[in-house]
Amino acid sequence: MHGTTTSSDNIVIQARNVTLSLGAKDAPTQILKGIDLHIERGATVALLGPSGSGKSSLMAILSGLERATSGDVQVAGMDFGPMDEDGLARARRGQIGIILQAFHLLPTMTAHENVAVPLELEGQGDAFDIAKTELEAVGLGHRITHYPAQLSGGEQQRVAIARAMAPRPDIIFADEPTGNLDGKTGAAIIELLFNRQRETGATLLMITHDAELAKKCGRIIEMRDGDIVADTAKADAP
Repeated sequence: MHGTTTSSDNIVIQARNVTLSLGAKDAPTQILKGIDLHIERGATVALLGPSGSGKSSLMAILSGLERATSGDVQVAGMDFGPMDEDGLARARRGQIGIILQAFHLLPTMTAHENVAVPLELEGQGDAFDIAKTELEAVGLGHRITHYPAQLSGGEQQRVAIARAMAPRPDIIFADEPTGNLDGKTGAAIIELLFNRQRETGATLLMITHDAELAKKCGRIIEMRDGDIVADTAKADAP
């Protein structure tokens, strides 16, 4: 099913007839069944669907964490098709930020180091200054010397958001970002995530099974059984 079509100059994510099959070649399991999708620069988009609908698999392909079995994928002006795993990893750097349900912070590093070290490894000279600014932006200026085990779940996810946003990526992928948090904390994290998206102008693609959370996005793409079954843009999106 085709997503909303727009001027090609403004399209930051484009997928054409994308399939994903896993398992044995003689009896493959089809996870994605020919996805067509266009996403505009700066948009907020929810991929909505139940567990097993293929939404996380699609995110993995669009973020370069997984290779499509067939089809064309172009993200931030890059053609993912001919890239190997190393090429995809290089393509993600500085262009794509990823926020997951499990925070994936390094336990032996402080909040400051968890945000700064990835920047430093990419050759960013003022990595620790940028990390401090980013942690202050997510309300953790007073916690930068704390280790993940000393932080609450909400605080750890704030560090993960700061880490994803610090390189100023074109695109942010968030896969069930409040899945490990209580309702009140999750609501605060979502508010923070959308605030940072607006402030940086990044495109946000959020994976969720929560229809109410999806409504916070400007566009909702519903998935079932490996295909897009609805694609709705909201006129009153924030």
